[in-house]
Amino acid sequence: MSRKKIGQPENSLGNTRFSGKAYLYLLPAFLVLVVFVLYPIVMTLRMGFYESYVYLTDVGSGFGLSSFRYVLRDPAFQLAIRNTLIIVLVGVPITIALALGAALFINSLTRGRGVFQTIYFLPYVTSTIAIGLVFRWLFHSDYGYVNYVLSFFGVAPQKWLTDPNLTVVSVTIFTIWNGLAFKIVLFLAGLQKIDPQYYQAARIDGTPPRRVFFRITMPLLSSTFWMVVIVSVIHAFKTYNEVYSMYD
Repeated sequence: MSRKKIGQPENSLGNTRFSGKAYLYLLPAFLVLVVFVLYPIVMTLRMGFYESYVYLTDVGSGFGLSSFRYVLRDPAFQLAIRNTLIIVLVGVPITIALALGAALFINSLTRGRGVFQTIYFLPYVTSTIAIGLVFRWLFHSDYGYVNYVLSFFGVAPQKWLTDPNLTVVSVTIFTIWNGLAFKIVLFLAGLQKIDPQYYQAARIDGTPPRRVFFRITMPLLSSTFWMVVIVSVIHAFKTYNEVYSMYD
């Protein structure tokens, strides 16, 4: 009798059949991904190499890198890159800090936690265009509430929506506020996965709150934190609806 080797699968044929069935279940999702994601990306990249392209006939001319050289030298494109970097480098850290603070506050509540979760999550389910119209009204140079509040501090009315130096500030503020809701929910999910026994042990030892935050909360929240950072950076680089809703 031949002895079965240690670690050898009992039924490799059955495993193959199981893998085949799993791939069969994944096939519809893979087809949707190819048709609606990968194919448009490839076609868009191909169109970028044409100097002239007709969408109706799918015919292009002048295949090369001249379009990319033109875009990189365009002052409007360079300004857009600068403004986007400002939103990423300034807006993302502020958004993450505010979202983490709000999540810690909600998670510390013993009563009314669900009410605050609903209040903070409402902006996420609200249309960006509708919120942009509200912010356009708030930043209006003549009758906006922002200039009205600043007038109490002796600040002259500012042209938030027309001054080139202030437009990026107003868009950054809008982006910060608009991205809070989803990040708060993510942080709350990460905080609620932390075992309360860690905090009970720290409370028994008399650990200061600051050390509890940096020694317990942040290490155990690190995976959620970095996911929020990645999502925030991607969203900031894709900022379009905020600008369109405020300036169109």
